[in-house]
Amino acid sequence: MTILTDQEFNRLKDLDEQNLSLQKDVAVRDAIIQHLKEQLALKNRKIFGASSEKTLPEQEIMIFNEAEQAAKPNLPEPTVETITYQRRGKTKGQREIDLSALPTEERDYRLTEEERVCPDCAGHLHEMGVDIHQEIQIVPAQVKVIKHIRHKYACRHCDHNEIQSPVLQASMPKRAFPNSLASASAVAHIITQKFVESNPLYRQEAALKRMGVWLSRQTMANWVLKAADLLSPLYIRMRNEMLKGDILHADETTLQVLKEPGRAAQTKSYMWLYRTGRYRPPIVIFEYQKTHAREHPLRFLASFHGYLHSDAYIAYDGIPNVTPLRCWSHARRTFDEAKTAAAGNVGSATLVGLDFCNRIFDIESDLRDVTPEERKAARLERSKPLLDEFKLWLDEHALTVLPKFPLGKAIGYCLGQWNKLNNFLSDGRLEIDNNRAERTIKPLVIGRKNWLFANTPAGAQSSAVLYSIIETAKENELNPFTYLIELFEQLPNIDVTNADSIGRLLPWASDIQDKFHVPTRQLA
Repeated sequence: MTILTDQEFNRLKDLDEQNLSLQKDVAVRDAIIQHLKEQLALKNRKIFGASSEKTLPEQEIMIFNEAEQAAKPNLPEPTVETITYQRRGKTKGQREIDLSALPTEERDYRLTEEERVCPDCAGHLHEMGVDIHQEIQIVPAQVKVIKHIRHKYACRHCDHNEIQSPVLQASMPKRAFPNSLASASAVAHIITQKFVESNPLYRQEAALKRMGVWLSRQTMANWVLKAADLLSPLYIRMRNEMLKGDILHADETTLQVLKEPGRAAQTKSYMWLYRTGRYRPPIVIFEYQKTHAREHPLRFLASFHGYLHSDAYIAYDGIPNVTPLRCWSHARRTFDEAKTAAAGNVGSATLVGLDFCNRIFDIESDLRDVTPEERKAARLERSKPLLDEFKLWLDEHALTVLPKFPLGKAIGYCLGQWNKLNNFLSDGRLEIDNNRAERTIKPLVIGRKNWLFANTPAGAQSSAVLYSIIETAKENELNPFTYLIELFEQLPNIDVTNADSIGRLLPWASDIQDKFHVPTRQLA
């Protein structure tokens, strides 16, 4: 047995402390390195990876033996071929494109009387059936000039008797854009190209020039602003109708406005989106604001009473008479990002959290076509126990996972938003995510990548009006182009202060639906 001197003992003690300190330093550095690797993996995913957050079946099977696989058969190529033949039945399994809403031109191909001779016996051939092949013909846009000629009339008798002759003139409908070359269809085309097809005015200017029309982008911009002014009464009526409901979705995105008084051109402005849910006529309202402040939803929703789906932005909280709901797609996304950040070393905890989210969505998928009452009852029976189990799991792992790591952020997000994430249980009409709003705001985001910015606040507000009208029309299965033409022809000739007159032009109004409804689902 070796007896250490006091000096040797103190030396060993110092070495042990140094060793522990070095181990702690190594652990901290390993954590930092792992954190940086995860951040790099997330950056690479956002830049180079697929945007889909779908969980691969093998990732579920790796931990859970209860995973189910839903196989989808390969869909056949859509066809418009039909065969009329008495001795044959229609081929089963074909999927036909519905072309019933399109104008149709028929071209018959028949044998002449001289050709109706049997090549075997020279007998007369009778018609036994037809083969029908349909094809889609696209007629490119063309520009033409419409001359409105108003004839004037005077009285010859009054002229001959030196009496002041009255002059009468044939009447014509009021035009939306008087003293201008702009017609209802021309402005509808320009607006549809920019706000539906994301085709900026400078590209339209070049396209029109190739068609032989010199129309500057400045002129088209003026027409767009006038169109938005004309549509403002309809926009206001849509907003008021939307706020009468009790379920809304909200989202927001940035917008650059170059000539904002008192602000630099690079300063971010915002386009706020509000829209109805699944159980009311679809209404979409965009609102332009300079800032991202809470005062904007607070003011906009002042008269609203009900539920509001949104992301976790704090501006949507604390609004009087409004119950906030958070988005399970966002919650699921945090676990998907944690899985990506693991860079191939996917931990079981990350996949367990992701699986909880997936199972919540699977239940909702099963309840897609049931009534709200049935959905609420099924959620309490199936989703509530799963959520309780998930909460226990979150509380347990929150104690062991570093909060700044992706998995820690995912757990922290769910715990921080837990009550709002669970509010969907209170009403079967509510949704578990805010995807409805995110899908609706996407056309503006895509358009912004093309036209980049608004020049003035007036232009930004005009964009809000036009996007609101167009997206509401699309949601109500209207062709935006033909609907805009109808609005530009009708609005100048009605009393816009009359509620009934404006009401008949709303996208979900029966008269508008009868005239312009185009089903968006084309595959039967």
